[in-house]
Amino acid sequence: MLDDRAKLLLKALVERYIADGQPVGSRTLSKASGLELSPATIRNVMSDLEELGLIASPHTSAGRVPTPLGYRLFVDTMLTVQRQDFSAPVLAPDQPLKVISNAANLLSSLSQFVGVVLAPRRTSVFRHIEFLRLSEKRILLIIVSPEGDVQNRVIFTESDYSQSQLIEASNYLNANYLGLTIEQVREKLQNEVEKLRSEIASLMQAAVNLSSEAMTEAQDEVVISGERNLLSVSDFSSDMSHLRRAFDVFEQKAQLMRLLDIAGQAEGVRIFIGGESKVVPFEELSVVSAPYEVDGQVVGTLGVIGPTRMPYDRMIQIVDITSKLLGNALSHTK
Repeated sequence: MLDDRAKLLLKALVERYIADGQPVGSRTLSKASGLELSPATIRNVMSDLEELGLIASPHTSAGRVPTPLGYRLFVDTMLTVQRQDFSAPVLAPDQPLKVISNAANLLSSLSQFVGVVLAPRRTSVFRHIEFLRLSEKRILLIIVSPEGDVQNRVIFTESDYSQSQLIEASNYLNANYLGLTIEQVREKLQNEVEKLRSEIASLMQAAVNLSSEAMTEAQDEVVISGERNLLSVSDFSSDMSHLRRAFDVFEQKAQLMRLLDIAGQAEGVRIFIGGESKVVPFEELSVVSAPYEVDGQVVGTLGVIGPTRMPYDRMIQIVDITSKLLGNALSHTK
C-alpha cells in the first residue's frame, strides 16, 4: 500500500506528464505536488514507486514517466473529474447509421482524438426489398430495414432478367415476407421454391443470401472518425512506428468490436489503459468507452481512442455526454 505522500507524488507526476509529455524530475515534482520535501526525499519516494512498477525511467532522461500500472492506479483511485462546460452539441434524429456516424464525428471533434461507435445489433428483419436491372446478369438489390437504414448490394446472376421479372420478384417478397427475419424468409422459400417459377425463385434465393450478409454487416459495423488526429499527437509524430501500430488497430475492426463489446457489458464509463492487458495491447493507446441506450435498453458502445497520455477527466465527460446524446437521438428516430 502507498502512503499518502507517495500517492500525492504519483498523482502529481501523472498529471504533469499528461500536461507536458516530458519525463518528470524531482525538482519539477516538488513544485507540482506542493509538498515541502527535499530533493533527496522525493528521489527516494520515486525509487520506491519505480520498484513497484508504477513509474519508469527512460534511458535518455533522469526524469520518470508513468507505466500502465501507474496510469491504472491513477484513474482508479486519484482521478477527479471537474465538470466543464462544453458548447452544446446536438445529435438530431435521422437515419440510425447517419446518427451513429455523427456521434463518431462528435467524439472526434470534442476529444481531438479518434471517435468510435459500435452500431446497435438488430434482428435481420427487412421492411422493403427492391431489384433494379443494371445490365445483363447484373442487378442492384436494395434492402431497407425497419429503422430506415438502406443497404445496397450488386447481384451477378447466371440468367438475364427483365425489369418486369424483377418487379414481380420484389412484389412477391414484399407481399409475403414483410416483417420476417432473413432466416425465416430463407426457410419459407425452401418450402415454397417448387411452387414458384424457377428463374424467379433462384433470384429471390440469391437476394435472401445477400440480404443476410448485408444485415450481418450492419449489425457488426464499427464507425470510426478522426484517425488523422493522431498525426498531431507528439507521442506518435515523434515515432512513426507507434503511429503505424495505432492505424493497425483501426484497420483490425474485429479487435475494436471485441473491445467495445467488453465495454458494453459494464455500466458507465470504462477506461482501458494501453499495455495493461490483451484488450488494448499497445502501450501507446488507451480507450475511454461507455455503453449507450435506446428506449432504456443498452444497444451499443462508443468511445475515444487516444494516446495513453490523454486528459482522462475530460475524455470521461466527452464520452459520457455523447453516449446520452446518441441514445436520445436514436430513441427519437422513427
